[in-house]
Amino acid sequence: MTDRKIVLSTKNIAKFFYEPVKFQALHDINFEAYEGEFLTLVGKSGSGKSTLLYCISTMDTAYEGEISIKGKNITGMKTDQLAAIRNENIGFVFQFHYLLPEFSCLKNVMIPALKLGKYSHQEIEERAYQKLKILGLDEQALKPASKLSGGQQQRVAIARALINDPAIIMGDEPTGNLDSKNTAIVFDIFKEISKEFGQTIIAVTHDNDFAKASDRTIELGDGKIINHKKVFE
Repeated sequence: MTDRKIVLSTKNIAKFFYEPVKFQALHDINFEAYEGEFLTLVGKSGSGKSTLLYCISTMDTAYEGEISIKGKNITGMKTDQLAAIRNENIGFVFQFHYLLPEFSCLKNVMIPALKLGKYSHQEIEERAYQKLKILGLDEQALKPASKLSGGQQQRVAIARALINDPAIIMGDEPTGNLDSKNTAIVFDIFKEISKEFGQTIIAVTHDNDFAKASDRTIELGDGKIINHKKVFE
């Protein structure tokens, strides 16, 4: 493990909610995520796994402790700085795909790259095609997203998350709306992304089989890490 680069680390993360009463959702969370690792966060409903994901994703900044991405401490950064870090370094896959139904698959995939503004329009289009090809959807590229099946739409959402070649892909129940066949497809895609392209996957899941087959599982209970299963060597 030591020869792998740390792409994300947390130091003593604590999170409080104040409505309707003060409640501590996370207690002293310390862990590292490594380059090319497929890491899952598990735990019962209310254990704090999604809260933790939103903190490490830079979406929630109201926490105590420190979070570093690619060696840079991001805690306390301004909103626009965090948005730039997020656009470049993090791709998101949610339980619901959040595609724009009237846009083609290709245009949906292009959106984060157009926001980032690093490449020309033509380059972005070519990159989007390539990502759809990796996911076996290049032939659907010009179809409106609404015309695809649920499993295909989730794969378009993964292509969109990959468009900027982020160091980390974060998933919040990425297979939560999928049947077992499409869950297996998404799992294989994540495995390939981590192994072939060296990107780190951090996914919250309630699917035990999905978690067991990942490289490493961190289990949360009452806002604390209660089990840390290392199978990633």
